[in-house]
Amino acid sequence: MNPQSLKYSKTDEWIAVEGEIATVGITDLAVQALTDLVFIELPAKGKRVELGKTFGVVESVKAASDLYSPVTGEVVESNGKVANDLGILSSDPFGAGWLMKVKLSAPLPADLLTRAEYEAHFKQHH
Repeated sequence: MNPQSLKYSKTDEWIAVEGEIATVGITDLAVQALTDLVFIELPAKGKRVELGKTFGVVESVKAASDLYSPVTGEVVESNGKVANDLGILSSDPFGAGWLMKVKLSAPLPADLLTRAEYEAHFKQHH
């Protein structure tokens, strides 16, 4: 996916929407900041996720970081390949490294950022 065409949350998740399905991942900048990932926990298919609430956790050798859902809906798929090979997050965070697909039950939030806005926000807060 083209990072320039995605939407971003202030909590370092990216969102791509096709119809009523939103694909969610974490950004390249967040992955680089975490370094040395050792574990990720993702929601099961059928789990309900809510905007701004935790949907999983990613752990590095430095720290554990909660993953926050940028959308509200039901998980239709989680990316099990990422759980088995965290290197995918580093090598392809906007492609093979997606985390979950959600059937939206509410509109996207109005405060999602463009790539340029996200980069500026990330620099200010990290």
